[in-house]
Amino acid sequence: MPSPSTWLLSRLYAGEIAGQTAPTLAGPPSPPRGLPALKLFQHILAPEIPYYLGWLNYWSAAAARTIGFPDPNRDAELLSLSRSTATGGWVVQLTDAPLDLDNPSHLDALKRAYERFPEIGGRAP
Repeated sequence: MPSPSTWLLSRLYAGEIAGQTAPTLAGPPSPPRGLPALKLFQHILAPEIPYYLGWLNYWSAAAARTIGFPDPNRDAELLSLSRSTATGGWVVQLTDAPLDLDNPSHLDALKRAYERFPEIGGRAP
């Protein structure tokens, strides 16, 4: 069972993701903390494309291929925290500790990952 602080952080992060998702009941999304706007899952064209990023991300072999991971020249930082699976997928961890968006280095890691993978959340042209 998660600790109360981990549970609270996961609930807060869910709210952050909801704020990133377009459209909202109030109109266009107004993503918090400079995070990108994400499309609703039904508007993402390929089922392999992840809907959003979190602290731990599982990408199947097909998902990894679709988003271009891993690229040894661009993904050294992510690869240092990632593990490949027996089936060719990847478990990609964004930060050493659970994602805390109040920690500037964690927020920066999340933003860098969204910049690296514009397909995630249906943001690629």
